[in-house]
Amino acid sequence: MTSASHASPRLITTVDALRLALAESPDVLSFTLGGTIDEETAAAAEADGVPREFLDFCQVLDGASCGPNVQLFGLEEAEANQFYCEPVVDSPLPLSPEKLFCIGMINQAAVFLDRAGGGVLGAPELGADWSAAERFEQLAPGVETFFLERLAAPEYVRLASIDDTLLEYDDWLKLLRRAGLAD
Repeated sequence: MTSASHASPRLITTVDALRLALAESPDVLSFTLGGTIDEETAAAAEADGVPREFLDFCQVLDGASCGPNVQLFGLEEAEANQFYCEPVVDSPLPLSPEKLFCIGMINQAAVFLDRAGGGVLGAPELGADWSAAERFEQLAPGVETFFLERLAAPEYVRLASIDDTLLEYDDWLKLLRRAGLAD
């Protein structure tokens, strides 16, 4: 059983269902779900500037590789990918490490946690050209909602831009179905 003091019961239940489905699915890649971080690790990372909301999530699930096009970083990988927050020449986006924290990738586009408002932001429809977007789209009001409503839900298929002919080969979708989270 997963547990974390700041996590919702729904997040814990969802992650537990995914972990159980993964344990019963030798045909699904085991790196699909990350582990967890402890409070000591979270406190040290928070002192280094990692947003508490992201750390609370990592105490339940430290990253998820949701197929080839979608990744929610764990703490270590997030810390290594903060260069995406740096300003990009000629980009109209308000990129700044003080304002944003990179938490993942969708279709080669960086996904950010807004440090001030807590929203999950990105421009996944532009893929690798995400920095040319006029503005970010709010993908969810927070990390937990982003995971529950966009990644651990049928919405994942649209978000990941999965071709219908490849649906049966997507390990994350297999895992969602086996956990009873998608049709």
